[in-house]
Amino acid sequence: MNNMFYTDERNTQIVIFLLKANNIRNIVTSPGTTHMCFVGSVQHDPFFKVYSCVDERSAAYIACGIAAESNEPVVITCTGATASRNYYSALTEAYYRKLPIIAITAHQGNDRLGHLLEQNIDRRRLPYDIVKLSVEAVYVENKRDEHYCTIEVNKAILESMRHGGGPVHINLFTRYSRNFTVKEIPPVTSIKRYTGYDSLPQIPSGRIAIFIGSHKLFTEEETQVIDQFCATYDAVVFCDHTSGYKGKYKVQFALCLTQQFNETDLGKVDLLIHIGEVSGDATLKRIRCKEVWRINEDGEIRDTWGKLSTVFEMPESYFFNHYSTINTNKSSYYESCIELYNKCTSNIPELPLSTIWVAQQIAMDLPKGCSYHMGIWSSLRSFNYFNTPNNTNGNCNVGGFGIDGNISTLIGASLCNPEKLYIGMIGDLAFFYDMNILGNRHVGNNVRIIVVNNGRGNEMRYNFSPASALGEGGKLYLAAAGHFGNQSKKLVKHYAEDLGYEYLSASSKEEFLNHKKYFLSENMYERPIVFEVFIADEKDEQEAYQLISSIKKQTSSILKMKVKSVIKNTIGEKGTSLIKNIIKK
Repeated sequence: MNNMFYTDERNTQIVIFLLKANNIRNIVTSPGTTHMCFVGSVQHDPFFKVYSCVDERSAAYIACGIAAESNEPVVITCTGATASRNYYSALTEAYYRKLPIIAITAHQGNDRLGHLLEQNIDRRRLPYDIVKLSVEAVYVENKRDEHYCTIEVNKAILESMRHGGGPVHINLFTRYSRNFTVKEIPPVTSIKRYTGYDSLPQIPSGRIAIFIGSHKLFTEEETQVIDQFCATYDAVVFCDHTSGYKGKYKVQFALCLTQQFNETDLGKVDLLIHIGEVSGDATLKRIRCKEVWRINEDGEIRDTWGKLSTVFEMPESYFFNHYSTINTNKSSYYESCIELYNKCTSNIPELPLSTIWVAQQIAMDLPKGCSYHMGIWSSLRSFNYFNTPNNTNGNCNVGGFGIDGNISTLIGASLCNPEKLYIGMIGDLAFFYDMNILGNRHVGNNVRIIVVNNGRGNEMRYNFSPASALGEGGKLYLAAAGHFGNQSKKLVKHYAEDLGYEYLSASSKEEFLNHKKYFLSENMYERPIVFEVFIADEKDEQEAYQLISSIKKQTSSILKMKVKSVIKNTIGEKGTSLIKNIIKK
């Protein structure tokens, strides 16, 4: 028995490590085999106080007594058959008394359920009022499994102490390993949660940035506290057009981070403070961070970067006010980011007619005070490369991230403010998916829509899309080319005009620019507008993306060509050849 240590089953190790990290010592166990890896490990660890009870009903009530008396979480654990059913009464008691009981039930895998195999009880659906949360501690075979298991166990342990406490459930997958030779458990991240009633941790040293996902518009006061935080810690705010943030530390950094040949250190931070919801800019996920703090009133664990260490369950303004210092004005990090962004924008080459080119032409010229809506994905990505006026507001259906309903959402928003312009940019598949809303009788003259018609879902044609691996075979089904009139020049025109819209179209840059000023005018016209832009060659979309994501390489190539030209014109062909030979040697 002296040579017994921890099991080699990694998911069980993770559970044990996180129990210890949260100072949870008391365990009440009942007899059996399925939970042997867990019990066989903790019984030899002096950190834990392990109690044995044959009857699971009594075991769970013993845990209720310990939890109520000590005001600390208590673990109950049992084998995989009807043993776990015997926990129901005590867990119901714990639920209504908010007692922090952590029920760890072992199982042989969901794949064994429903096949008449002995001792396999389905615990995937539990009564509403016996636990606050039920999670799966999956068997760990790779890093992705380990991260998932770690997050889920963290969730369960934290939930047992949250909002007054209560019972939770961890369903622990086991393969009955008999290897108990692991002397030290490799660490995993123990996530901490703070509320406004707690003593908050210190801000770590190093470079700090705030990341804002989709968010309602910030008030002037909320913007000021974020700006003061940035001024205190020389931080920046990375965001996209759905962030709702218009403060002075805003950095629209997608263009810089998307560069294939220019990996900037400005995208590396020591602490990333994450607020908001789903971001519409996947490029910003390339920010590399050592640690993430998540601030949200829901207090939920949202580990977007896989680096989450701390959750602050509180209003964002409370957090930023707490950590800010007045009369500070640091901005060197912001200035470096803006300098790089300006350098990238000033070197964007001439793009072909494409979704990106259209976004480039209209982004900074949007009408004052308008609300603009972007379709998923291509329209949104294209807009995020460019800044827009601070007096405009960007929107996109990034919650569910589907193509359905983009125009309907725009129309719905437009009904709230008939005197305000609402401008949308959307691809052809998304437009035809949601085109019925154009016939709604409530649509006002404050609506203007750009339809980029390239005849397919070009998102699945970009070389960064997994679907591009199918080559031309991906065009007909994944990209759904050839539907909706196959880029008919009359279909949308007749539909729009028959419904009372003004219709504009362009098949070239010149035609687009001829209509641009009219379309983006601040004047309110008598009718809503549909502006259809035809992209004849799908390769132009791909070329535009390649050009805008490789600015440094293009700039370097152009510079080399200019240097060669100067040398050649100055010293001639023979001199040029001589210099080349010297360099080779």
